[in-house]
Amino acid sequence: MREQGGRRLNVSGVLRHLGVSRSGYNTWKNRIPSNREQRKNKIKDKICDIYDESHQNYGAPKIAKKLKEEGETISKKAVGNYMREMG
Repeated sequence: MREQGGRRLNVSGVLRHLGVSRSGYNTWKNRIPSNREQRKNKIKDKICDIYDESHQNYGAPKIAKKLKEEGETISKKAVGNYMREMG
């Protein structure tokens, strides 16, 4: 990690500044993703694939329809939120 001025930051200093313990940071870093997070990532990958296949023309409603055709249970609003998160 580097600060804007080129100074090197150490993890201990950043953790102290944020008020986070080293053990808490390590626990967070090594945490296994939950089932919900794994599903979300899988759906985001599918959204990217569908979006790219449509030459970046499809919006949330059409992508949601395609996902439902593939057997996923998801709403247009959720697809829109995921797309917004991905930029």
